[in-house]
Amino acid sequence: MAQAHSPLENRTVVVTGAARGVGAAQAHALARRGARLALLGHERTALEAVAASLPTPALAVETDVTDEGALREAAETVRTRLGPPSAVVANAGIAQGGLFSTEDMASWRRVVDVNLTGSALTAHTFLPDLRETAGYYLQIASLASLGAAPLMSAYCAAKAGVEAFAHALGAEEAHRGVAVGIAYLNWIDTDMIRDGDQHAVLRELRAHMPPPARRVHPVETVAETLARAVERRSTAVYVPAWLRFAQLARTALPPVVLRVSRRELPRLEAEQPLRPTGPLGAGGRADRPLS
Repeated sequence: MAQAHSPLENRTVVVTGAARGVGAAQAHALARRGARLALLGHERTALEAVAASLPTPALAVETDVTDEGALREAAETVRTRLGPPSAVVANAGIAQGGLFSTEDMASWRRVVDVNLTGSALTAHTFLPDLRETAGYYLQIASLASLGAAPLMSAYCAAKAGVEAFAHALGAEEAHRGVAVGIAYLNWIDTDMIRDGDQHAVLRELRAHMPPPARRVHPVETVAETLARAVERRSTAVYVPAWLRFAQLARTALPPVVLRVSRRELPRLEAEQPLRPTGPLGAGGRADRPLS
């Protein structure tokens, strides 16, 4: 049932990367508020399964967020079937880990392309709708936006980029009535994170973080927080809430990370080769340009 008096009731909301994980969970949280969901991403079968499980009208559209033409077609389908979006959640993302020196650069570029360029193309494609509806764009960012970590160079570069992009977009569109928010997320219980824990490079990365920072959070709890942010058109949302303090301390993070890495990376490399992980999780493995 729709939650009483939600401003999202009977509004169209687009969620990218909605086949699984945070995107799928957020689709459920938004549908409980009465929103009509447009679910974009790879894995048509998974998208359709999520759409069929929602209590409100939902549309599954298979598309690649890095393909401008495909996104334009998807947007037109959404407008025709559900109406112009009042909110867009740029959630699509992939990750991989490993030493930069051993990375396959085509895969490295793909991580940046999906996370950063894909977010920008999503915003650009749906911006006319958001101007029409005085809508809201939520950019899913990360703790990696606040402080870069070793073994995740592509992901950190991309998430730092989406933070800067969202700030710039918000400044440009505020006078047009379009609100822009950034969601900073830490470790979430998704198949991408569970897959990462199977690889020494990422298991060790998380293990060397302070206890609060290494905790994995339930995806449903995160989705509820993000849905409330969409309702409130929040400028920033932190999951968990203590990440707000990391924002305040971000200038102090690089020297700390450097000191720990200088000590720990030689030890780890001596114990076993830090091989690249490849794309993480089923969503990462399913990522491919659509023909």
